[in-house]
Amino acid sequence: MNNQLPKAKHIISPIKAFKDNYIWTITSKSSEHLVLVDPGDAKVCIEYIEKHNKTLTAILITHHHADHIGGIEELHQYCQNKQWPLAIYTPLQENIPFATQKLQQGDTVELPNIDLIFNVIDLPGHTLGHIAYYADDILFCGDTLFSGGCGRIFEGTPQQMHTSLNRLSELPERTRVYCTHEYTLANLTFALTVDPTNIELIHYYNQVKSIRAEDKITLPSSILREKQINPFLRCHDEKIRESVEEYFERTMHSTLETFTNLRGWKDNF
Repeated sequence: MNNQLPKAKHIISPIKAFKDNYIWTITSKSSEHLVLVDPGDAKVCIEYIEKHNKTLTAILITHHHADHIGGIEELHQYCQNKQWPLAIYTPLQENIPFATQKLQQGDTVELPNIDLIFNVIDLPGHTLGHIAYYADDILFCGDTLFSGGCGRIFEGTPQQMHTSLNRLSELPERTRVYCTHEYTLANLTFALTVDPTNIELIHYYNQVKSIRAEDKITLPSSILREKQINPFLRCHDEKIRESVEEYFERTMHSTLETFTNLRGWKDNF
């Protein structure tokens, strides 16, 4: 499978949190400044900051769930004690404490300290106000798109989630997908149930199984890879539709109906 990702311009590293969360860190070789994405746990972030001698200058939040925002208050206080100015970017439609700028589709986030400008993408579905941050070949998509899967629909509708995933699938194929949970192996196990003859998927499953056997991270993925192996991005495909029809023993009349039932199948898998 030709899924070589381009060489990164920025240093993006995960901090493990809770059972399977990743808090993403963004920096560059020429800067001591650090940006955090979805810091649900302040303790592990502060340990990282002090170990690597970084200065926290910005936090990017994709949505309001506790495992994504739980560390904000303590990190805000930590930066105040250090006298570090801290920008906290959050979705416009969600009530998140200590926000310095609320964002929606079409807004940009300028991070001059690390030479990055993110475009904001609205992704309702998992939550109503969920957003993503996209720059160059980098995508922080929270709990909307996972490698091999997608987030549960807690607040939005299947139509909203389907539209959000389609929006992401239209990004350049080289785009690196930084989601926030280590769900890849479980997602691929389900994907193989739905799409058992997909050679790319079989290859990727075996690759991921080896990676996880060594307790290594499976991310980032890429938009190219997800379009090849992720059933939630392939509901237009005849094989996916037929598999969903066979499971539910009825005809699917649209791509949205296929997606809706596929998500229901996964919810109970």
